[in-house]
Amino acid sequence: MSDTIHEQMECTEKLKEECGVFGIYDFSGEDVASTIYYGLFALQHRGQESCGIAVSDTKGPKGRVLSHKGMGLVNEVFTGEHLAQMKGDIGVGHVRYSTAGGSTRENAQPLVLNYVKGTLGLAHNGNLINAPELRRELELGGAIFQTTIDTEVMAYHIARERVKTKNVEGAVANAMKKLKGAYSLIVMSPRKLIGARDPFGFRPLCIGRRDNAWILASETCALDTIGAEFVRDVEPGEIVTITPDKGVVSDRSMCFPKEAQNRTARCIFEYIYFGRPDSHLDGISVYRSRIQAGRFLAMDSPVEADLVVGVPESGNVAALGYSMESGIPYGTAFVKNSYVGRTFIKPKQSSRESSVRVKLNVLREAVAGKRVIMIDDSIVRGTTSDRIVRMLREAGAKEVHMRVSSPPFLYPCYFGTDVPAREQLIAYNRSVEEIRQIIGADSLGYLRLERLPELVDGLPICSGCFTGRYPLDPPAEDIRGEYDA
Repeated sequence: MSDTIHEQMECTEKLKEECGVFGIYDFSGEDVASTIYYGLFALQHRGQESCGIAVSDTKGPKGRVLSHKGMGLVNEVFTGEHLAQMKGDIGVGHVRYSTAGGSTRENAQPLVLNYVKGTLGLAHNGNLINAPELRRELELGGAIFQTTIDTEVMAYHIARERVKTKNVEGAVANAMKKLKGAYSLIVMSPRKLIGARDPFGFRPLCIGRRDNAWILASETCALDTIGAEFVRDVEPGEIVTITPDKGVVSDRSMCFPKEAQNRTARCIFEYIYFGRPDSHLDGISVYRSRIQAGRFLAMDSPVEADLVVGVPESGNVAALGYSMESGIPYGTAFVKNSYVGRTFIKPKQSSRESSVRVKLNVLREAVAGKRVIMIDDSIVRGTTSDRIVRMLREAGAKEVHMRVSSPPFLYPCYFGTDVPAREQLIAYNRSVEEIRQIIGADSLGYLRLERLPELVDGLPICSGCFTGRYPLDPPAEDIRGEYDA
């Protein structure tokens, strides 16, 4: 195995989700750049490769947009000087993770588009399955693309529709009729802030308010961070338009394809892994979902042990739930280096440093001589799980029992979660016992598939990565990594 392939496998074991979005319109005319900065800081867990902010002054020259974006974490890309120069009372921000092949500054968002009707600033979370066809249609019409992201495809279609409609929200509605896939979208026009969500509701988007400012954000934790009040979630298939004269205006009148009517499908991994524990997504507490997942694991896959531990961060709450249900003490076995983002320099296979060990270290005193139950949110390729099991054994754990707060991955995801092709999934064509042997655990148990709806109080979900049954037909060719958000 080459160093490059080994590094990729070692460092991409954890699931990744394309991005987080944040928008604000302050009707009092106050500058919003610093608020967007802190909102993005709260959403940093959703994307750590690039970020950006675009703002405009609604009382200044129409269509003048100030923007700054770059590769890296929010606090690496922005300085106080950057934010002080970005004067404007309306703005949009974005944090991004890309799948392979799309990690460049050109693909960082928000996108700012200048066209015949003025300017648009766009930030998008999700993945379109018909991006290649939409892109090809535009290219045949003479469009020249600057990026490889499907957000630019969306921007072009909105701009093209705007020429034929009386307002920008009408253009967004017309463009949405062409889009297939997952998207939570924020659009900044010179005098309006618009939020839109795909008819299935794959990705979250909520509305908040702070004094005389209205906010759109991927998660409620971003509202909490800036001291805003949660108002409600944007509904699947809904467009909301925010203006000073009308406040928040909702449009739910869109006519969607038959397969999308009355059939929502939230991504279950927003609750298992992506969302911050302090967020509420579509009325469901992420923390409570993970506690419940842990409880179910204790009910369905019990084992005698001395200690229950979680793999930071997303495994911790599920581990607490397992402990609460089983009565086995909950403890801390891992110390996580909080300063390692996804952009850190990866060790080569030949060096003694392991990417896993750089990020995690075991507390020997906590596990030595004990039978340990280790909870993690998923096993993708298995390359990280076997290292963590080995680390616990080397630290003196007598037994290591692994429990996973999701079912086995058997199929790829086409809607914005970085679940790879089937051949790369450890559960593909393998039994649970075979996976246990590969990762070296004394026992292994997954969350049962039928438990998933109970995690979200029966909210309709997408579980295609476990079952192969998707809300939308997947694309004929796997184009993930070429047209991502």
